[in-house]
Amino acid sequence: MNAPLIEVCVEGIDGLVAAQQVGADRVELCAGLVEGGITPSYGTVREALRLATVPFHVIVRPRGGDFLYSEAEYASMLEDVEALRDLGVAGVVVGCLNAHGTIDENRMAELARRAGPLNITCHRAFDMTRNASEALEALIRCGVGRVLTSGQRDNATDGAPLLAKLVKQAAGRIVILGCGALDPSNIAAVQAETGLTELHFAALKDVPSVMLYRNPDVGMGGTDLDREYRNTITDTALVAAIIAALGTK
Repeated sequence: MNAPLIEVCVEGIDGLVAAQQVGADRVELCAGLVEGGITPSYGTVREALRLATVPFHVIVRPRGGDFLYSEAEYASMLEDVEALRDLGVAGVVVGCLNAHGTIDENRMAELARRAGPLNITCHRAFDMTRNASEALEALIRCGVGRVLTSGQRDNATDGAPLLAKLVKQAAGRIVILGCGALDPSNIAAVQAETGLTELHFAALKDVPSVMLYRNPDVGMGGTDLDREYRNTITDTALVAAIIAALGTK
């Protein structure tokens, strides 16, 4: 069996560089992972293109929260997809739902059309749908090439039975990109149980800021006054350990 492809979810340029240095095959580039990932800036993407040695896909998500977008938000997503296509990134990661928990096929099909030759992935909006089997067929109809999913559970271990079913249902028509709290203790078992050919995880840790002056009376992130003095980074040792736990590289 071929080694599964490893995609690492990162925040910003430093995360991309760190992930590719320790063996990521592909990167999902985001901003704002505290929000679950939002669209990074144009400048971030351009610098990523300059520094990347592996392909990266860019999330197109205008805000945190749900996946039911206003007309203005959707219009901004179309603009972002076109801009990223013209910049020459490898792919984009998007997801739009209807209020009743189904894939918004009109919007997803148009996003796929605007993406043109780019890889297009539906992110974990899929995990918020009411019927995974129907949602998968909807994404295939829309021309989406990949879906990121934990098997509609908080972690891939619990979601493994559905992940295995989705792999069989997909039958090569769409790639199932498995995720969900994957770590050195579970990634090999999840892969063996499901037959996933692509796996996705974030390996993050908080490190103290190196700021020497700290204002104890102001917090830019709500009530967490210390948030400005903690930075969340990609943990290269953990990325390497998770990849090594597969025993295939």
